[in-house]
Amino acid sequence: MAGDKNYLTTNEMCQYVEDHSCRFHPAQVKLIQATNQHAASRMMGDPSQHQLMQNMCRLIRAKKTLDIGVFTGCSALAIALALPSDGKLIACDVNDDFVSIGKPYWKEAGVDHKIDLRLAPATETLQKLIDEGQSGTFDFAFIDADKPGYDSYYELSLKLLRSGGIIVIDNVIWCGRILDSKIQDADTVAIRSLNDKIQKDDRVDAVMLTVGDGCTLVFKHHE
Repeated sequence: MAGDKNYLTTNEMCQYVEDHSCRFHPAQVKLIQATNQHAASRMMGDPSQHQLMQNMCRLIRAKKTLDIGVFTGCSALAIALALPSDGKLIACDVNDDFVSIGKPYWKEAGVDHKIDLRLAPATETLQKLIDEGQSGTFDFAFIDADKPGYDSYYELSLKLLRSGGIIVIDNVIWCGRILDSKIQDADTVAIRSLNDKIQKDDRVDAVMLTVGDGCTLVFKHHE
């Protein structure tokens, strides 16, 4: 199941790392396989990254979480499996056709009751949570959605996150396109801009990793 997104290793090494990092629930294996059959399968995050997110959620004992950009539900399933029985994941997407692929596997894994799917633009869902007074109450957020929206998702998630909470942002290397100044499409510009912003953001500490297509771990400062 290893992909070809890690630029520092061969596919053989990617598979070795995955084999020695990931402990998948049977439902995760089935959902990954189902997603790999989809025409848009490259939208799925790297399995090792999902394992990393699970470990981060367990480390901070996350109970209240966000998944911004669900696709077929692999990331939502990974996060939900790491939550306690009374944990909650608000999953934001606009395409129920993709999400419907994952729903049976959420149920098979026994975590469907933890996942609150919101089919609406994520900015609307996140702003509604803020308007409801939920700022500073979330433990963890994962951002892997439309790239021009990344800055808004980051800012809204940061408001919703508690001190010490974590945001994981996917696709920050963007197949290396962020390095080529001649590439100025909206997606690449948005990712490049957010990468630069986070590096200077004194509200957080952050580290960019070369897992998958690159992911940044953002840690909100204690206030």
